[in-house]
Amino acid sequence: MRVLLVVYDNGSYISDMPLGIMYIAAVLKKQGIEVEIYSQDYHHYTDEHLTAYLDANRFDVIGLGVVGGYYQYRKLLTLSKAINASKNRPFYVIGGHGPSPEPEYFLKISQADAVVMGEGENTIVELVNAIARHQSLSDVQGIAYHDHDGVHINQRRLLIQNIDTIPWPAYDLFPMEYYRLTRLPGAYATEFCSCMLSGRGCHFKCNFCYRMDEGFRPRDSEAIIEEMRYLKDKYHINYIYFDDELLMSSEHRVMQLSEALINAHLGMRWMCNGRLNYAKPAILKLMRRAGCVFINYGIESIDDEILKNMNKCLTIKQIYSGIEATLAEGISPGLNIIFGNIGETAEILEKDVEFLLKYDDGSQIRNIRPVTPYPGSPLYYYALEQGLLKDCQDFYENKHLNSDLLTVNFTNLTDDVFYSLLCKANETLLNNYFKNKNEAYIKLTRKLYDERDVDFRGYRAT
Repeated sequence: MRVLLVVYDNGSYISDMPLGIMYIAAVLKKQGIEVEIYSQDYHHYTDEHLTAYLDANRFDVIGLGVVGGYYQYRKLLTLSKAINASKNRPFYVIGGHGPSPEPEYFLKISQADAVVMGEGENTIVELVNAIARHQSLSDVQGIAYHDHDGVHINQRRLLIQNIDTIPWPAYDLFPMEYYRLTRLPGAYATEFCSCMLSGRGCHFKCNFCYRMDEGFRPRDSEAIIEEMRYLKDKYHINYIYFDDELLMSSEHRVMQLSEALINAHLGMRWMCNGRLNYAKPAILKLMRRAGCVFINYGIESIDDEILKNMNKCLTIKQIYSGIEATLAEGISPGLNIIFGNIGETAEILEKDVEFLLKYDDGSQIRNIRPVTPYPGSPLYYYALEQGLLKDCQDFYENKHLNSDLLTVNFTNLTDDVFYSLLCKANETLLNNYFKNKNEAYIKLTRKLYDERDVDFRGYRAT
């Protein structure tokens, strides 16, 4: 069996590591299956190039994974067209958070042969083996597929409880020299960056979240350290982005991992996704000692009632105390806020802006985006019940056209008023960001000439 895994081009100069595909490649490789990677992101190939590549090379299976974003959906359509146009079209499999909640619709629009629903490592191995043996797909858990009898949606597969049994991502099959150039918050120009997972899942169930995995499954701390050491030794990585949904899943978990990192003496810096109800001085101090320089927080709203509507399990008091403790420890916080959830008003948006201005440390351009009810999220099913969305096709084809524009308006504001308020809010945040940057460059210039600063090395973007 020969399997081609496609990493799509997201239009960036440097793309993030495709961890999902890298894990899939690893489990297939472990089974002795020949795996090749089509790195459209690295080479910026046209979609038509893929058709020509398939025409010139024979594969038994081709796989592509996408999340639920508008860009990823459109990319799936164009890549599917390219795959289906090949005279040597392989068995076509799609997966990821995008197709998983609505597999029947995604089979229709992509003309794929099968959808892997949810966590894919065990499913893809069983599916490829069934294809190789010309067996029925009816017993392969975790897939939807179509044949001459129509569409079949099989029983969903249970999650892998011990995720340390999954092999590491197949780093050797991917252009790591390219991915390590990714810039992350607080990274020095001389640092190489990589993302990796410290666990999977999340205990919380925010109403806008479309991730379908239940619960949290941490990796063993020593296994994490072993992989970090490998990345450092093999690819000279010295900055890690723990890209799982939530590294800060409990106080005990954060302290245990931080202590293990301190004792390992790796000398690597890192960032993670965090929860402000766990952002306490003692924990943050330990994280800082362990090398943490940035924590990406999902704040979402500066209003307790809206936080309840979101099922955020967070309060304004926890938000303020957690951000202040994070800054006090010298860790930069990511301040993520969305607007337009059930019950939100113009007054709440003003509080959001005030908060972002107060705690802006200049590490990122701050902005506020509309909430999006992605398929699979509780908010999506609420929109269906309320008649705000017709179905998955309505979501992708008519409503979700850009992540910075409204998909569904859950407020009592008209769309025009909503956009006017959001425009004003983001103008204020942008003016603040560039005002601070301008002042910093003026200060740099005065130091250059007033103090004859010999360490000045030109005006560089930061």
